Amino acid sequence: MASIINEASVGSPVSGVAKTKAVADESPWVRRGLIGLVFVFLGVFLVMPLAVVLSGALAQGWDVYAKAVADPDTRSAVMLTLWVVAITVPLNTIFGVAAAWALARFDFRGRSVLTSLIDLPFAVSPVVVGLAYVLVFGRNGWLGPWLSAHGVQVIFAVPGMVLVTMFVTVPFVARELIPVLAERGQEEEEGALSLGASGLQTFFRVTLPAVKWGLLYGVVLTTARALGEYGAVSVVSGRVPGEMETLTLRVDMLYQNYQATAAFAVASLLAVIALVTLVLKTYLGDRKDDAKPA
Repeated sequence: MASIINEASVGSPVSGVAKTKAVADESPWVRRGLIGLVFVFLGVFLVMPLAVVLSGALAQGWDVYAKAVADPDTRSAVMLTLWVVAITVPLNTIFGVAAAWALARFDFRGRSVLTSLIDLPFAVSPVVVGLAYVLVFGRNGWLGPWLSAHGVQVIFAVPGMVLVTMFVTVPFVARELIPVLAERGQEEEEGALSLGASGLQTFFRVTLPAVKWGLLYGVVLTTARALGEYGAVSVVSGRVPGEMETLTLRVDMLYQNYQATAAFAVASLLAVIALVTLVLKTYLGDRKDDAKPA
């Protein structure tokens, strides 16, 4: 038994004690330099742009800010953005749970292909995604004539915006749940089934409570990504002010039309949402770590 324990402790390239000693032996100047470099990087590339947005939004006072935010086209952009998010997030949550369950619980042919497909949005430019959907669902695309014949419009309409947003946000829920399900194993679920619980009862009473923090973490990431999507949506939306503009498109349109203060005001809404998302992400990440099995 002692030999097994010794072999296990030697098995990792660097043990925890060795890592701690290496850190302790590190020069204080190296530690301070690395920490300072991180803070400088975050300050220049994250904090400063956010400060510029907030200061630019209030550059001409609260009255101008309130007028820009209360503009009918801006309100329309807010509502359209919320509609896209309200449709996209639940659908991708359902898909993410199903995909994570399949990948974590079953071994089947094509499993690696499914994993690669889930990660595909990370590798494809959103603009390319928008163009691909135009070539498939556009008037002259593969399905365009059939859709036109049945009175269905996808491109330059809300369905197209929802579809491309779903594409770019597909991985987040699944990618958060797969490791959580793998870590927890199947013992509790098998126990519930052996006691007579049905598959749905086992999922809702055993599995879901065990992975709820990971699920909520994935939902927050999906929501944040959907709110901030620009490239794919800009291709398929038509960018009609007051009708087919999301918040990100509204910011771009205002800035391109030399309405910088109004653009910063609308961008500040996205910045505030990003800060709220960051707080939620941090909180849920801590709860997810606390919920991991010992």
